[in-house]
Amino acid sequence: MARKKEKPIDLNSLEPEEKLKYEIAEELGLLDRVLDQGWKSLTSKETGRIGGMVTKKKRQRK
Repeated sequence: MARKKEKPIDLNSLEPEEKLKYEIAEELGLLDRVLDQGWKSLTSKETGRIGGMVTKKKRQRK
């Protein structure tokens, strides 16, 4: 069963918090996979790393 491709993500129209997730995924070299296959394609280690970096950057901004 072929997976139906969802509509493309417009990185410019995302909420700031959501945009931060995509920026960190790009820093880690995971953005292409996220855009092609979605967030579910990442391992728990990869998503945990993204979550940790999001938290760290939020703290730095305050």
